[in-house]
Amino acid sequence: MANDLARSLINAGVHFGHAASRWNPKMKPYIFSKRGMIHIINIRETLKGILIAQKLLADTVSSGRDVVFVGTKRQACKAVKSAAETTGMHYVITRWLGGTLTNFRTVHSRIQRLEELEAMANDGSIESESKKRASTLKRELRKMKSNLDGIRKLNQIPGVIVVVDARKEMLALKEAKKMGVTTIGIIDTDSDPDFVDVAIPANDDSVKTIDLIMGQLAAAVAEAKTTYKPASKDDDSRRPKTRRRSLVRAEDAGVPTPAAADENATQA
Repeated sequence: MANDLARSLINAGVHFGHAASRWNPKMKPYIFSKRGMIHIINIRETLKGILIAQKLLADTVSSGRDVVFVGTKRQACKAVKSAAETTGMHYVITRWLGGTLTNFRTVHSRIQRLEELEAMANDGSIESESKKRASTLKRELRKMKSNLDGIRKLNQIPGVIVVVDARKEMLALKEAKKMGVTTIGIIDTDSDPDFVDVAIPANDDSVKTIDLIMGQLAAAVAEAKTTYKPASKDDDSRRPKTRRRSLVRAEDAGVPTPAAADENATQA
């Protein structure tokens, strides 16, 4: 199965990083080699990241915590929304609003305002307003729905946030770190892996790559939802403070050593 996934990742172009001149030196452990002026990502590290992320998501969801998928770049929007809707989780694809986690009560009040505006639109109350007022309310409704529609059912701080492109979603990652929320990130060779707890090194500009990885993560979430067991009152729900390398050891996550992946990456 791991070899099949490795071949699929290579076919999707997951191993193509950015130009060597744009690399972040902290990504060195995840880089296999350099071909011309392009860094080649180590497929073994990508597989390891995916498997560790799957185990983390399964543990989180099976304990009753939510997951938020974040991807505001054009290449990621469709895959992120699909993963969230397939699993019944939450997503952000337009803009991460400052305070989504750190000022959760205020954001939740704005969701209530969104529902109020939608009710007005459905019963025709907006149309009964003056032309100027109706235009203002409709514009407010469109803007709020665009920004909040994916998290409108989020009633508590999530257990995990999954981001596509750590550089672009830095605000979400900083808020997650401040609130003690575990983060999983698809990161390219120009990113800083220290900003995520679980790094999945991959080409974050490839639509095929993002679709494939998000599909793998969504499958883990969907399977874990079928085994959800409500936590007892004696359970301690506080998440231990761990970092990316210490979250799960590769051997504990059942990560194989796909020699074929390195061979295919070398040929690429």
